[in-house]
Amino acid sequence: MRLSPNFTLAELTVSEIAARRGLDNSPPPEIIENLKRLADALQQVRSLLGNKAILVSSGYRSPEVNAAVGGSTRSDHCQGLAADFIAPSFGTPDEIIKAIVASDIPYKQIIREFDRWVHFAIPEQGQAPRKQALIIDTTGTRNYA
Repeated sequence: MRLSPNFTLAELTVSEIAARRGLDNSPPPEIIENLKRLADALQQVRSLLGNKAILVSSGYRSPEVNAAVGGSTRSDHCQGLAADFIAPSFGTPDEIIKAIVASDIPYKQIIREFDRWVHFAIPEQGQAPRKQALIIDTTGTRNYA
């Protein structure tokens, strides 16, 4: 199922850990609506990045998959509101975050995680974008500056 011009449901629900452990990572219908909104936001990010490919490593996570990866019980991934990605043909996670922070793309939270990938979360339907930018690395969590 295509959710936007460049993102599919399969792409936003793929999980290596689910495949390895035989876990179901199929989202319920109410989550699919969030995934459509997430795909639209990722489409805006892709356009911002010069239409460079975005490679999603983690989108939706069922509660079982989220527990298996050690995710927070309050993770936006479980609601279909977040994706972790890279865009190597555009640049580093830091360059990606700088571009998004400087844009008018509405997001809830963006995190440079261990300088290896970008965590991008959108607000729930009807909520204002918080536009929180963070860095997580071996020293802890801090504001992105």
